[in-house]
Amino acid sequence: MSSEMMYQRDVYGKTLVELGKEDESIVVLDADLSGSTRTSFFSREFPERFFNFGVAEQNMIATSSGLASCGKTVFASTFAMFATGRAWDQLRNSVCYSNLNVKLVATHAGITVGPDGATHQALEDIAIMRVIPNMTVIVPCDGPQTKDAIKAAAIIKGPVYVRLGRVKVSTIEGLGKFEIGVANVLKQGKDIAIFACGIMTEQALIASKELAKSQIECSVINMHTIKPLDTDIIDKISMQVNSIVICEEHSVIGGLGCAIEEILAKKGLGIKVARVGVNNRFGQSGNSKDLLKEYNLQAVDIIEAAKKIHNKS
Repeated sequence: MSSEMMYQRDVYGKTLVELGKEDESIVVLDADLSGSTRTSFFSREFPERFFNFGVAEQNMIATSSGLASCGKTVFASTFAMFATGRAWDQLRNSVCYSNLNVKLVATHAGITVGPDGATHQALEDIAIMRVIPNMTVIVPCDGPQTKDAIKAAAIIKGPVYVRLGRVKVSTIEGLGKFEIGVANVLKQGKDIAIFACGIMTEQALIASKELAKSQIECSVINMHTIKPLDTDIIDKISMQVNSIVICEEHSVIGGLGCAIEEILAKKGLGIKVARVGVNNRFGQSGNSKDLLKEYNLQAVDIIEAAKKIHNKS
């Protein structure tokens, strides 16, 4: 990891401005949260291509579909809870059913939203986005990867959901080239594979270093794309290790863990799997670091899960 910390949403706002200078077909929509999502960067640079819908997420997504049907590349943003919860109907029926070029970039995902509490903490968004046909789902792990993800989303055709957090995150070194649907193998090990996305990628790397002190060698894989999933890397890694740990700042129901286990089940592989995620709970108000501890989403929790499953191998 690098010591450099940055907000993914800052990177998003700056990247939008870059894209806006290159492509006049790009328009940006927000639901009264442009200061928080950083789409305000784009609004100041291109006011004629920015539209604020107020607290009307459903109208924002419905309008996004109309603009996309007329040849625009639409970036729509708000908090993850509102983007995926309040506007699910419009996303499914107006955007995805017609496979329109709408990029939903949602910020403030997961419990690290912190003091805003359960109503604002999206722990189900990956599940309800990946179930919709035509939707691509991306969860970048740091600032630089956020930039790559936004640029990639602008290029591909069709709906894309990009999940970003609220807090500053460390920059992870050695990620390599970003390609939608192709995971980053950050470390190779023969005993356990740790698959992670978003902020849990850093925790997985920390855990792997500690586990090495106990002679447990871990592969660490950054699964930045939840859909389409990199099934090739899952096949390859599962043949090299004894067990797998899957980590996500999301419910253990329907997210990255379920996506990977679906692939393992189809292959008929009897490999042992452990999950580190939110276990059928709502979020709550609190300091982000305290919440990560409360919900067992720290490196120490990955270490515990890895040792437990390794001992059963």
